[in-house]
Amino acid sequence: MTLDAPRTFDERRKDTLARFESDVDVWVSTADGTGVPCLVPLSFLWDGETFLLSTARANPTARNLHANGRVRLAFGVTRDVVLVEGTSTMVETAALRPGEGAEFAARTGFDPRDIRPPYPYFRITPVWIQAWREVNEIAGRDLMKEGRWLG
Repeated sequence: MTLDAPRTFDERRKDTLARFESDVDVWVSTADGTGVPCLVPLSFLWDGETFLLSTARANPTARNLHANGRVRLAFGVTRDVVLVEGTSTMVETAALRPGEGAEFAARTGFDPRDIRPPYPYFRITPVWIQAWREVNEIAGRDLMKEGRWLG
């Protein structure tokens, strides 16, 4: 198999941001205080700086996010992956930015505000982002570290 030339940093960043704008769902990985992992697909909204997710308050993902605020997101397929590690803050419906609940619902086809009791939202702030397609993109896969874009 012949590999395409590796993308430049700018190409990877552009492709990554395009994925954040176009994808609707993401794999969300959390762990509880004893290290028991939880991996679920959730819909999200990207605002250009943070991801907004929502899940039932009693679900392991919500409990884990609320308890320790650490999360890893996985986008794409094995040969075109983006990994995001971030910190999470729980946001109640009343604390959403104006229009944000409606934008989330329109984008995802799911409106947590309609569920009783309403689901909380979680704002994920990326602190580390990696993107690669093949082995020739492993070097240079870091796009963000400590919340700052590299390059």
